[in-house]
Amino acid sequence: MADDLGKPLGTNRASRTPARWKLPFVPLLASVLAGVLILALGWVALVDDPLGGEPRAVASINTPDASAKASAAKMDAAKKSATAEAKAGGQTVTIIDGKSGAKREVILTPGADSEKPVGSAPLDPRLAEYSRHGSIPKIGPDGAQPMEVFAKTAPGAAAERKGARIAIVVGGLGIGAATTGEAIAKLPAVVTLGFMPYGAELPKWVAKARGDGHEVLLQVPMEPFDYPDNDPGPQTLLSTISTEQNLDRLHWFLSRAQGYVGVTNFMGARFTANDTALAPVLRDIGKRGLLYFDDGSSQRTLAPKILAENKLPFLKGDVVIDAHPTWQEIDHALERLEKIAAEQGYAIGTSGALPISIERIARWTRAAEARGVIVVPISAILARQKQS
Repeated sequence: MADDLGKPLGTNRASRTPARWKLPFVPLLASVLAGVLILALGWVALVDDPLGGEPRAVASINTPDASAKASAAKMDAAKKSATAEAKAGGQTVTIIDGKSGAKREVILTPGADSEKPVGSAPLDPRLAEYSRHGSIPKIGPDGAQPMEVFAKTAPGAAAERKGARIAIVVGGLGIGAATTGEAIAKLPAVVTLGFMPYGAELPKWVAKARGDGHEVLLQVPMEPFDYPDNDPGPQTLLSTISTEQNLDRLHWFLSRAQGYVGVTNFMGARFTANDTALAPVLRDIGKRGLLYFDDGSSQRTLAPKILAENKLPFLKGDVVIDAHPTWQEIDHALERLEKIAAEQGYAIGTSGALPISIERIARWTRAAEARGVIVVPISAILARQKQS
Protein backbone atom coordinates (compact mmCIF):
# COMPACT_ATOMS: atom_id res chain seq x y z
CA MET A 1 0.00 0.00 0.00
CA ALA A 2 2.86 2.32 0.89
CA ASP A 3 4.42 1.69 -2.50
CA ASP A 4 1.19 2.56 -4.15
CA LEU A 5 0.94 5.75 -2.19
CA GLY A 6 4.45 6.73 -3.14
CA LYS A 7 3.94 6.47 -6.88
CA PRO A 8 2.83 9.46 -8.89
CA LEU A 9 -0.82 9.64 -9.55
CA GLY A 10 -1.92 7.83 -12.73
CA THR A 11 1.28 5.84 -13.33
CA ASN A 12 -0.24 2.51 -12.43
CA ARG A 13 -3.69 3.09 -13.96
CA ALA A 14 -4.93 0.29 -16.20
CA SER A 15 -5.50 1.15 -19.90
CA ARG A 16 -9.14 2.10 -20.45
CA THR A 17 -9.25 2.52 -24.34
CA PRO A 18 -12.78 1.77 -25.39
CA ALA A 19 -13.17 -1.33 -27.65
CA ARG A 20 -14.42 -0.65 -31.27
CA TRP A 21 -17.76 -2.11 -32.51
CA LYS A 22 -17.04 -4.63 -35.26
CA LEU A 23 -19.86 -5.85 -37.65
CA PRO A 24 -19.72 -9.20 -39.47
CA PHE A 25 -19.17 -8.04 -43.17
CA VAL A 26 -19.77 -11.33 -45.07
CA PRO A 27 -23.07 -12.21 -43.39
CA LEU A 28 -24.30 -8.64 -44.04
CA LEU A 29 -23.46 -8.77 -47.80
CA ALA A 30 -25.19 -12.11 -48.14
CA SER A 31 -28.30 -10.68 -46.53
CA VAL A 32 -28.39 -7.73 -48.97
CA LEU A 33 -28.04 -9.96 -52.04
CA ALA A 34 -30.74 -12.26 -50.78
CA GLY A 35 -33.06 -9.31 -50.40
CA VAL A 36 -32.43 -8.09 -53.94
CA LEU A 37 -33.11 -11.56 -55.33
CA ILE A 38 -36.38 -11.81 -53.43
CA LEU A 39 -37.51 -8.41 -54.77
CA ALA A 40 -36.66 -9.42 -58.41
CA LEU A 41 -38.60 -12.66 -58.15
CA GLY A 42 -41.53 -10.80 -56.77
CA TRP A 43 -41.44 -8.26 -59.64
CA VAL A 44 -41.46 -11.02 -62.25
CA ALA A 45 -44.33 -12.78 -60.55
CA LEU A 46 -46.56 -9.74 -60.05
CA VAL A 47 -45.89 -7.45 -63.12
CA ASP A 48 -47.43 -8.23 -66.57
CA ASP A 49 -44.45 -6.88 -68.58
CA PRO A 50 -41.27 -8.14 -66.93
CA LEU A 51 -39.14 -6.56 -69.72
CA GLY A 52 -40.13 -3.12 -68.47
CA GLY A 53 -41.38 -1.84 -71.82
CA GLU A 54 -38.45 -3.09 -74.00
CA PRO A 55 -39.59 -3.52 -77.65
CA ARG A 56 -40.30 -7.02 -78.83
CA ALA A 57 -41.78 -8.75 -81.86
CA VAL A 58 -43.42 -12.07 -82.45
CA ALA A 59 -43.02 -13.77 -85.81
CA SER A 60 -44.58 -16.94 -87.04
CA ILE A 61 -42.69 -19.25 -89.38
CA ASN A 62 -44.91 -21.05 -91.83
CA THR A 63 -43.89 -23.52 -94.50
CA PRO A 64 -45.50 -22.99 -97.95
CA ASP A 65 -48.49 -25.14 -98.48
CA ALA A 66 -49.38 -26.94 -101.64
CA SER A 67 -51.47 -24.05 -103.02
CA ALA A 68 -48.59 -21.56 -102.62
CA LYS A 69 -46.24 -23.90 -104.44
CA ALA A 70 -48.75 -24.31 -107.22
CA SER A 71 -49.15 -20.51 -107.55
CA ALA A 72 -45.39 -20.04 -107.80
CA ALA A 73 -45.19 -22.73 -110.46
CA LYS A 74 -47.91 -20.97 -112.49
CA MET A 75 -46.09 -17.64 -112.31
CA ASP A 76 -42.85 -19.26 -113.48
CA ALA A 77 -44.67 -20.92 -116.36
CA ALA A 78 -46.26 -17.59 -117.32
CA LYS A 79 -42.86 -15.90 -117.43
CA LYS A 80 -41.45 -18.64 -119.63
CA SER A 81 -44.49 -18.41 -121.92
CA ALA A 82 -44.15 -14.62 -122.21
CA THR A 83 -40.46 -14.97 -123.05
CA ALA A 84 -41.23 -17.59 -125.66
CA GLU A 85 -43.90 -15.38 -127.23
CA ALA A 86 -41.51 -12.42 -127.32
CA LYS A 87 -38.84 -14.49 -128.99
CA ALA A 88 -41.35 -15.80 -131.48
CA GLY A 89 -42.54 -12.31 -132.37
CA GLY A 90 -39.26 -10.46 -132.19
CA GLN A 91 -35.50 -10.75 -132.35
CA THR A 92 -33.01 -11.40 -129.56
CA VAL A 93 -29.89 -9.27 -129.83
CA THR A 94 -26.79 -9.07 -127.67
CA ILE A 95 -25.96 -5.53 -126.56
CA ILE A 96 -22.34 -4.73 -125.69
CA ASP A 97 -21.61 -1.71 -123.54
CA GLY A 98 -18.93 0.39 -125.21
CA LYS A 99 -17.48 1.53 -121.88
CA SER A 100 -17.44 -1.60 -119.72
CA GLY A 101 -17.66 -4.39 -122.29
CA ALA A 102 -20.58 -5.93 -120.39
CA LYS A 103 -23.03 -7.99 -122.47
CA ARG A 104 -26.77 -8.44 -122.08
CA GLU A 105 -29.48 -9.94 -124.28
CA VAL A 106 -32.49 -7.85 -125.27
CA ILE A 107 -35.58 -9.03 -127.15
CA LEU A 108 -36.78 -6.58 -129.79
CA THR A 109 -40.51 -7.17 -130.20
CA PRO A 110 -42.71 -5.71 -132.95
CA GLY A 111 -44.30 -2.48 -131.76
CA ALA A 112 -42.12 -2.26 -128.68
CA ASP A 113 -40.72 1.11 -127.76
CA SER A 114 -37.12 1.38 -128.90
CA GLU A 115 -34.36 3.64 -127.76
CA LYS A 116 -34.71 7.08 -129.33
CA PRO A 117 -32.02 7.59 -131.96
CA VAL A 118 -29.41 10.18 -131.20
CA GLY A 119 -29.14 11.44 -134.76
CA SER A 120 -31.78 12.34 -137.32
CA ALA A 121 -34.02 10.10 -139.37
CA PRO A 122 -32.29 8.31 -142.25
CA LEU A 123 -32.18 10.25 -145.51
CA ASP A 124 -32.61 7.04 -147.49
CA PRO A 125 -34.28 4.06 -145.73
CA ARG A 126 -32.50 1.67 -148.10
CA LEU A 127 -29.18 2.74 -146.59
CA ALA A 128 -30.22 2.64 -142.92
CA GLU A 129 -29.57 -0.10 -140.39
CA TYR A 130 -31.06 -0.01 -136.91
CA SER A 131 -28.67 -0.15 -133.96
CA ARG A 132 -29.17 0.45 -130.26
CA HIS A 133 -27.74 3.94 -130.82
CA GLY A 134 -30.00 4.83 -133.75
CA SER A 135 -29.78 4.63 -137.52
CA ILE A 136 -26.36 3.85 -139.02
CA PRO A 137 -25.33 3.49 -142.69
CA LYS A 138 -25.32 0.25 -144.63
CA ILE A 139 -25.20 -0.89 -148.24
CA GLY A 140 -28.72 -1.08 -149.65
CA PRO A 141 -30.35 -4.32 -150.82
CA ASP A 142 -29.93 -3.06 -154.40
CA GLY A 143 -26.19 -2.50 -153.87
CA ALA A 144 -26.47 1.27 -153.38
CA GLN A 145 -23.66 2.65 -151.23
CA PRO A 146 -23.78 5.77 -149.00
CA MET A 147 -20.49 7.08 -150.43
CA GLU A 148 -22.11 7.15 -153.88
CA VAL A 149 -25.66 8.16 -153.01
CA PHE A 150 -24.57 11.07 -150.77
CA ALA A 151 -21.71 12.22 -153.01
CA LYS A 152 -21.73 15.72 -154.51
CA THR A 153 -20.56 16.48 -158.03
CA ALA A 154 -18.40 19.43 -158.97
CA PRO A 155 -20.44 22.27 -160.47
CA GLY A 156 -20.58 22.78 -164.23
CA ALA A 157 -18.49 20.55 -166.47
CA ALA A 158 -15.65 20.08 -163.96
CA ALA A 159 -16.39 16.38 -163.62
CA GLU A 160 -15.83 15.90 -167.36
CA ARG A 161 -12.71 18.04 -167.61
CA LYS A 162 -9.33 16.43 -167.90
CA GLY A 163 -6.49 17.39 -165.60
CA ALA A 164 -5.27 17.17 -162.04
CA ARG A 165 -7.83 17.34 -159.29
CA ILE A 166 -7.54 18.79 -155.81
CA ALA A 167 -9.85 18.15 -152.85
CA ILE A 168 -9.75 20.08 -149.59
CA VAL A 169 -11.23 18.82 -146.32
CA VAL A 170 -11.93 21.37 -143.58
CA GLY A 171 -12.63 19.60 -140.28
CA GLY A 172 -13.55 20.36 -136.69
CA LEU A 173 -17.07 21.55 -137.50
CA GLY A 174 -20.38 20.93 -135.76
CA ILE A 175 -19.38 22.02 -132.25
CA GLY A 176 -19.18 25.81 -132.34
CA ALA A 177 -22.17 27.41 -134.06
CA ALA A 178 -20.29 30.54 -135.13
CA THR A 179 -17.34 28.64 -136.62
CA THR A 180 -19.56 26.09 -138.35
CA GLY A 181 -21.84 28.73 -139.80
CA GLU A 182 -18.88 30.76 -141.06
CA ALA A 183 -17.29 27.74 -142.75
CA ILE A 184 -20.50 26.74 -144.51
CA ALA A 185 -21.18 30.30 -145.61
CA LYS A 186 -17.68 31.28 -146.78
CA LEU A 187 -16.20 28.09 -148.23
CA PRO A 188 -17.12 27.15 -151.83
CA ALA A 189 -19.40 24.14 -152.20
CA VAL A 190 -16.57 22.04 -153.68
CA VAL A 191 -14.76 22.09 -150.31
CA THR A 192 -15.54 18.95 -148.25
CA LEU A 193 -16.52 19.55 -144.63
CA GLY A 194 -15.61 17.25 -141.72
CA PHE A 195 -17.89 17.22 -138.68
CA MET A 196 -17.05 16.22 -135.13
CA PRO A 197 -19.64 13.86 -133.58
CA TYR A 198 -20.31 15.76 -130.34
CA GLY A 199 -22.36 18.80 -131.37
CA ALA A 200 -25.88 19.02 -129.93
CA GLU A 201 -27.21 20.27 -133.28
CA LEU A 202 -25.06 18.09 -135.48
CA PRO A 203 -27.88 16.75 -137.72
CA LYS A 204 -29.01 20.30 -138.43
CA TRP A 205 -25.52 21.48 -139.40
CA VAL A 206 -24.83 18.44 -141.59
CA ALA A 207 -28.15 18.99 -143.37
CA LYS A 208 -27.28 22.68 -143.82
CA ALA A 209 -23.87 21.84 -145.29
CA ARG A 210 -25.32 19.29 -147.68
CA GLY A 211 -28.10 21.66 -148.66
CA ASP A 212 -25.46 24.23 -149.63
CA GLY A 213 -23.73 21.66 -151.86
CA HIS A 214 -20.90 20.47 -149.57
CA GLU A 215 -19.83 16.86 -149.32
CA VAL A 216 -19.56 15.67 -145.71
CA LEU A 217 -17.22 13.41 -143.73
CA LEU A 218 -17.75 12.21 -140.17
CA GLN A 219 -14.70 12.59 -137.90
CA VAL A 220 -14.19 9.67 -135.51
CA PRO A 221 -11.98 10.33 -132.44
CA MET A 222 -9.15 7.80 -132.08
CA GLU A 223 -6.46 7.26 -129.47
CA PRO A 224 -3.31 9.43 -129.79
CA PHE A 225 0.06 8.42 -128.34
CA ASP A 226 -0.26 10.76 -125.34
CA TYR A 227 -3.73 9.56 -124.35
CA PRO A 228 -5.27 10.24 -121.81
CA ASP A 229 -3.30 13.46 -121.30
CA ASN A 230 -4.49 14.35 -124.80
CA ASP A 231 -8.10 13.11 -124.88
CA PRO A 232 -10.05 13.40 -128.18
CA GLY A 233 -13.38 13.06 -126.35
CA PRO A 234 -16.02 10.58 -125.09
CA GLN A 235 -16.24 7.17 -126.74
CA THR A 236 -12.75 7.48 -128.26
CA LEU A 237 -11.62 4.32 -130.06
CA LEU A 238 -8.83 2.75 -127.99
CA SER A 239 -6.20 0.09 -128.62
CA THR A 240 -6.63 -1.15 -125.03
CA ILE A 241 -10.28 -2.27 -125.20
CA SER A 242 -11.96 -5.14 -127.02
CA THR A 243 -12.96 -5.16 -130.68
CA GLU A 244 -16.63 -5.41 -129.66
CA GLN A 245 -16.33 -2.28 -127.53
CA ASN A 246 -14.62 -0.34 -130.32
CA LEU A 247 -17.30 -1.36 -132.82
CA ASP A 248 -20.01 -0.32 -130.38
CA ARG A 249 -18.33 3.06 -130.00
CA LEU A 250 -17.97 3.36 -133.79
CA HIS A 251 -21.70 2.72 -134.21
CA TRP A 252 -22.43 5.42 -131.64
CA PHE A 253 -20.47 7.87 -133.79
CA LEU A 254 -22.12 6.69 -137.01
CA SER A 255 -25.58 7.28 -135.50
CA ARG A 256 -24.94 10.95 -134.78
CA ALA A 257 -25.92 12.27 -138.21
CA GLN A 258 -26.94 11.16 -141.70
CA GLY A 259 -25.72 11.87 -145.21
CA TYR A 260 -21.93 11.63 -144.96
CA VAL A 261 -19.91 9.85 -147.64
CA GLY A 262 -17.26 8.48 -145.33
CA VAL A 263 -15.32 8.49 -142.10
CA THR A 264 -12.06 10.21 -141.22
CA ASN A 265 -9.86 9.96 -138.16
CA PHE A 266 -9.62 12.66 -135.52
CA MET A 267 -6.15 12.28 -133.95
CA GLY A 268 -5.46 8.53 -133.61
CA ALA A 269 -1.68 8.12 -134.05
CA ARG A 270 -1.56 5.20 -131.59
CA PHE A 271 -4.82 3.58 -132.66
CA THR A 272 -4.08 3.69 -136.39
CA ALA A 273 -0.66 2.11 -135.74
CA ASN A 274 -2.25 -0.93 -134.05
CA ASP A 275 -3.30 -3.56 -136.61
CA THR A 276 -5.38 -5.59 -134.14
CA ALA A 277 -7.44 -2.57 -133.06
CA LEU A 278 -7.70 -0.76 -136.41
CA ALA A 279 -8.46 -3.59 -138.86
CA PRO A 280 -11.94 -4.58 -137.54
CA VAL A 281 -13.00 -0.92 -137.45
CA LEU A 282 -11.91 -0.30 -141.05
CA ARG A 283 -13.61 -3.48 -142.24
CA ASP A 284 -16.87 -2.42 -140.58
CA ILE A 285 -16.66 1.02 -142.20
CA GLY A 286 -15.97 -0.53 -145.62
CA LYS A 287 -18.78 -3.07 -145.45
CA ARG A 288 -21.23 -0.19 -144.85
CA GLY A 289 -20.39 1.40 -148.18
CA LEU A 290 -18.40 4.27 -146.67
CA LEU A 291 -14.98 5.49 -147.76
CA TYR A 292 -12.22 5.94 -145.18
CA PHE A 293 -10.09 9.07 -145.35
CA ASP A 294 -6.82 9.22 -143.39
CA ASP A 295 -6.01 12.86 -142.72
CA GLY A 296 -2.26 12.23 -143.12
CA SER A 297 -1.37 13.47 -139.64
CA SER A 298 0.48 10.25 -138.71
CA GLN A 299 3.22 8.58 -140.75
CA ARG A 300 2.78 5.32 -138.81
CA THR A 301 -0.79 4.64 -139.85
CA LEU A 302 -1.55 1.13 -141.08
CA ALA A 303 -4.79 2.16 -142.77
CA PRO A 304 -3.45 2.02 -146.37
CA LYS A 305 -2.09 -1.49 -145.86
CA ILE A 306 -5.23 -2.85 -144.15
CA LEU A 307 -7.65 -1.30 -146.64
CA ALA A 308 -5.62 -2.48 -149.63
CA GLU A 309 -5.56 -6.04 -148.26
CA ASN A 310 -9.35 -5.95 -147.83
CA LYS A 311 -9.95 -4.14 -151.17
CA LEU A 312 -11.78 -1.29 -149.46
CA PRO A 313 -11.98 2.37 -150.61
CA PHE A 314 -9.29 4.56 -149.11
CA LEU A 315 -7.90 8.08 -149.44
CA LYS A 316 -5.09 9.86 -147.60
CA GLY A 317 -4.27 13.52 -147.12
CA ASP A 318 -1.16 14.90 -148.78
CA VAL A 319 -0.73 18.30 -147.12
CA VAL A 320 -1.86 19.72 -143.77
CA ILE A 321 -2.66 23.21 -144.96
CA ASP A 322 -2.66 25.05 -141.62
CA ALA A 323 0.06 23.16 -139.77
CA HIS A 324 1.52 26.66 -139.27
CA PRO A 325 -1.53 28.94 -139.11
CA THR A 326 -0.23 32.12 -140.67
CA TRP A 327 -1.48 33.39 -144.00
CA GLN A 328 2.00 33.07 -145.56
CA GLU A 329 2.44 29.43 -144.46
CA ILE A 330 -1.09 28.53 -145.49
CA ASP A 331 -0.53 30.00 -148.95
CA HIS A 332 2.75 28.08 -149.27
CA ALA A 333 0.99 24.83 -148.29
CA LEU A 334 -1.64 25.40 -150.97
CA GLU A 335 1.11 25.93 -153.53
CA ARG A 336 2.66 22.57 -152.52
CA LEU A 337 -0.76 20.99 -152.92
CA GLU A 338 -0.96 22.19 -156.51
CA LYS A 339 2.51 20.80 -157.29
CA ILE A 340 1.62 17.36 -155.85
CA ALA A 341 -1.59 17.31 -157.90
CA ALA A 342 0.38 18.13 -161.05
CA GLU A 343 2.79 15.24 -160.35
CA GLN A 344 0.39 12.44 -159.34
CA GLY A 345 -2.84 13.60 -160.96
CA TYR A 346 -4.65 14.47 -157.74
CA ALA A 347 -3.99 15.74 -154.22
CA ILE A 348 -5.90 16.22 -150.97
CA GLY A 349 -5.32 18.96 -148.43
CA THR A 350 -6.64 19.04 -144.87
CA SER A 351 -7.28 21.96 -142.58
CA GLY A 352 -8.91 23.00 -139.34
CA ALA A 353 -11.68 25.56 -139.16
CA LEU A 354 -9.58 28.50 -137.96
CA PRO A 355 -10.81 31.86 -139.29
CA ILE A 356 -7.48 32.44 -141.07
CA SER A 357 -7.67 28.98 -142.64
CA ILE A 358 -11.22 29.50 -143.89
CA GLU A 359 -10.34 32.91 -145.33
CA ARG A 360 -7.20 31.75 -147.18
CA ILE A 361 -8.77 28.53 -148.52
CA ALA A 362 -11.80 30.42 -149.83
CA ARG A 363 -9.52 32.96 -151.52
CA TRP A 364 -7.26 30.24 -153.03
CA THR A 365 -10.20 28.18 -154.31
CA ARG A 366 -11.63 31.09 -156.29
CA ALA A 367 -8.21 31.96 -157.74
CA ALA A 368 -7.31 28.33 -158.52
CA GLU A 369 -10.51 27.73 -160.45
CA ALA A 370 -9.81 30.90 -162.43
CA ARG A 371 -6.40 29.41 -163.31
CA GLY A 372 -8.02 26.21 -164.52
CA VAL A 373 -7.28 24.09 -161.42
CA ILE A 374 -10.03 21.49 -160.90
CA VAL A 375 -11.20 21.63 -157.27
CA VAL A 376 -13.58 18.77 -156.45
CA PRO A 377 -15.32 17.05 -153.53
CA ILE A 378 -13.35 14.24 -151.96
CA SER A 379 -15.41 11.45 -153.53
CA ALA A 380 -14.28 12.67 -156.95
CA ILE A 381 -10.68 11.83 -156.00
CA LEU A 382 -11.79 8.28 -155.26
CA ALA A 383 -13.48 8.10 -158.65
CA ARG A 384 -10.27 9.43 -160.20
CA GLN A 385 -8.26 6.67 -158.54
CA LYS A 386 -10.60 4.01 -159.91
CA GLN A 387 -10.20 5.37 -163.45
CA SER A 388 -6.39 5.41 -163.34
